Amino acid sequence: MNFASTGQGEAVLLIHGLFGNLDNLKGLGQVLEANHQVIRVDVPNHGLSEHWQTMDYPSLAKAMVALLDELALERVHIVGHSMGGKIAMATALAYPERIISLVAADIAPVAYKPRHDAVFAALESLPLEGHTDRRFALAHLLAGGIDEPTAQFLLKNLQRTDTGFRWKMNLTGLKSCYPNIIGWPNQKHETQQVFNGPSLFIRGGDSNYVTAEHRDEIMRQFPAAQAKTLEGCGHWLHAQKPAVFNRIVSEFIDKHSV
Repeated sequence: MNFASTGQGEAVLLIHGLFGNLDNLKGLGQVLEANHQVIRVDVPNHGLSEHWQTMDYPSLAKAMVALLDELALERVHIVGHSMGGKIAMATALAYPERIISLVAADIAPVAYKPRHDAVFAALESLPLEGHTDRRFALAHLLAGGIDEPTAQFLLKNLQRTDTGFRWKMNLTGLKSCYPNIIGWPNQKHETQQVFNGPSLFIRGGDSNYVTAEHRDEIMRQFPAAQAKTLEGCGHWLHAQKPAVFNRIVSEFIDKHSV
């Protein structure tokens, strides 16, 4: 798994969301690295990490712990946005002895209905060969109903070749594993796992990813959970209100540092 490590001190693992890469939470990392070792990862099937044909949260949690073992890190704080938040939660639930504290940004430990069908359709229908102008790619995504900020974010996955573009991410693998990505194996399970450590759920006030109906599941799986809402921003809260988001996360981690 590709990663970047900066800073020194008690370690923090940062995990990006679907279609992202390790640069998505770089701003938060730059704040945290003043007092912490910060590890930012490319999740499998993203960035420069290996491509998986089977991608689910138990496997991803195992991969995160394998990286901690590789880096000789016994315990870390873990922070994730969206899909990365689910990976962070899955890791804390399966390996609670390795996690000091958890921050989940605009995601709940529940299964969601599909909401990326238009994105997959636009990405899959983009002609990659014979086009070397990103403006063509942007126009294609906009015509497919993707808003411009999201389109610009998605196009960070394009890489030039001698004859056009290719995707850095494993688009085929992500689509085939999408039911696992929006699913959640620990929800209302007879042998449901629980993480009793410090947990913070941050939601965007204009986002519908974390709602009042999710509260019971959050508290059932994360009994010590706290919650904060950032008003005036949506799902991309770390990009829309970075200063406030970064302060909240860094203060929470510092409060729970060992």
